Amino acid sequence: MSMFGAMDTAATGVHLGRVWMDAVSDNIANLDTVRPAGQEPFRARLVIAQDRAGQAGVAVRGIALKSGDPVVVYDPENPLADEGGYVTRPQVDLSEEMTHMLVAQRLYQANLAMIQQARDTYTSALQIGQGR
Repeated sequence: MSMFGAMDTAATGVHLGRVWMDAVSDNIANLDTVRPAGQEPFRARLVIAQDRAGQAGVAVRGIALKSGDPVVVYDPENPLADEGGYVTRPQVDLSEEMTHMLVAQRLYQANLAMIQQARDTYTSALQIGQGR
């Protein structure tokens, strides 16, 4: 581990939190995105995290799409409705996304606080070394 290992490790958590919040915000933005019946719906993006082999911290392994059967609803007034008046709803659950957003924000904030604490500790150590 490097001299600034705590900061490096926390930086990986900040990155994961940012990617996760980006995915959640994209999911929420597409909450009402409908498509004509028979077309693939918008699927929520799910961030996949993994440990960094042999290193401290976490890495973003990739983005998966939420699975499940498409939900087709009758909405003849929608301009995207097919000939029968049906549209496909997105695979996004607002309550689930809000929970994910809260967890991702806490992850981000906790790791930023860790970086600040490590920086303050390193600064204090340097000041001790200077005889202050």
